[in-house]
Amino acid sequence: MPVLEAKPESAVEAPVEKKGTLLIIDDEDSPRISLEMILKNDYNILSASNGPSAIKLAQENSVDVAISDIRMPGMSGIELLERLKFIDPSIEVVMLTAYETTETIRKALRLRACDYINKPYDVSAMRAAVASAMQRRVINGQVRDDTRQLEALARELRHQQMEEQMAQTRGDIYASIIHDMKGPLTVIGGFVQLMEQRIGNAAQLEGEDLAFVRERLGTIARQAKNCAEISKRYASILRRDGSAGSQIALDQLLHDANNLLRVHPSRDAHDFHIDPISKHFAVRMNATDFIQITQNLVVNAFQCSRDKHVVRVSGEVIHDPLDLSTLRDRENVRVLNIENFRNEPPIVRVEVRDSGPGIPAEVFPRIFQPYFTTKAAMQGTGLGLSIVQRLVREAGGILHVATEPGKGTCFTLYAPAMQLAETA
Repeated sequence: MPVLEAKPESAVEAPVEKKGTLLIIDDEDSPRISLEMILKNDYNILSASNGPSAIKLAQENSVDVAISDIRMPGMSGIELLERLKFIDPSIEVVMLTAYETTETIRKALRLRACDYINKPYDVSAMRAAVASAMQRRVINGQVRDDTRQLEALARELRHQQMEEQMAQTRGDIYASIIHDMKGPLTVIGGFVQLMEQRIGNAAQLEGEDLAFVRERLGTIARQAKNCAEISKRYASILRRDGSAGSQIALDQLLHDANNLLRVHPSRDAHDFHIDPISKHFAVRMNATDFIQITQNLVVNAFQCSRDKHVVRVSGEVIHDPLDLSTLRDRENVRVLNIENFRNEPPIVRVEVRDSGPGIPAEVFPRIFQPYFTTKAAMQGTGLGLSIVQRLVREAGGILHVATEPGKGTCFTLYAPAMQLAETA
């Protein structure tokens, strides 16, 4: 059986280090060829005799560093530097010239040249300049990669936290289902018990007993129907499949939101009202999203101050296109997603207004930034308004915010609506 001999450690092949790509641009053959000979063992060399040729090479290849003469016919080295930075801002460029002027240096530095070498150049100085530029390119690339990874992680974390908050809202809706069905089921249970007591072991029913049972059975039937309607309504909400829009009346959605908000810990002693809007129109938006937008805006209004204040939800169905020229950003006004809004009636307008202290001028520009909060630690994630902005954008609506220090804040949602079919 043949014996396999291990290779000596010195014979193990080391990984081949990837060479950087160097682009040399000079309209004179002798300096260009000279640079190629000096640097060809250290880098992959590309060369061009003019600006347009260099631009074409940079577009077709991944260039790490460029050495460019400044004075060239047609396109100067300064113009070429600007074009190369446009193609790839991370390309490092070493400028080379025999005619140095202060203005030329200033332009080159303003366009982010990494070095500036005079002709005739020292070979060691040129090697050092290119090596430094290559190292700078690698370091900047690592920084950019790390930054992109951090940004991706931050986006993923933000997405997960938003999903957690949305899941919490769906959990609150489940609790509201139980609450809404508790009343009808209690009535049904009580009436069944009454009938059992009234009937007892009777073999047949006549007169008052029969009338009593018929009346209670009618009530039980109505309450059972209520339970079925509640189940159907919430099943539609929890499926989150209402891309074409909710088929639930605005009043009913606000009633459902009210069930969640009236027992919210942030309500405290605040004076809270939800005014009816319409039984005949629905919003063209997923019902869960509408409830979450309303809930987040109301909770935000609750929490704007610990002092007792008024929070009111109101609105209307608008039957004409909006005058979008009136919806513009101003000092104390922000308008979001107006560019994606289809201005076609009917349109629902829902206001969440509070009489709190208003939003300070230094805070107002940042209120929709993820994780931004003015609340104390453990009292908020800073995602509520960011989630509102996301849901409004997905629904093709507009969010209008107006605040006045000392007088309060009003968030207004404009969203497409639909008329509900008449039911018998």
